[in-house]
Amino acid sequence: MEPQPLEISCQDVSRWMETEDQPLLLDCREADEFALVAIAGAKLLPMSEIQSRAGELSDHKESPIVVYCHLGMRSAQVTQWLREQGFNQVQSMAGGIDRWAVEIDPSMKRY
Repeated sequence: MEPQPLEISCQDVSRWMETEDQPLLLDCREADEFALVAIAGAKLLPMSEIQSRAGELSDHKESPIVVYCHLGMRSAQVTQWLREQGFNQVQSMAGGIDRWAVEIDPSMKRY
């Protein structure tokens, strides 16, 4: 299976989440940020813990994963690291949850 592009748009993620083939949505922000606002169904795995907890993702090694953070910087780093660990179907959501709040769900809290 060919690797996916490193980034995916919020619009593409939103459409994808409405299908039966949903990706794992991975929030790499910290717990206090996740408590403020999160996308429904997302799994929290902070960037600061990704190396020690990567085993939790082993069932998803060949499956699509979309990583997001606040603005897209941390998720890009996590995506790159996961790719180096063999997760070829992982992508970073461009603009993070902030862009999601602007483009997809304006009712979400922004910070």
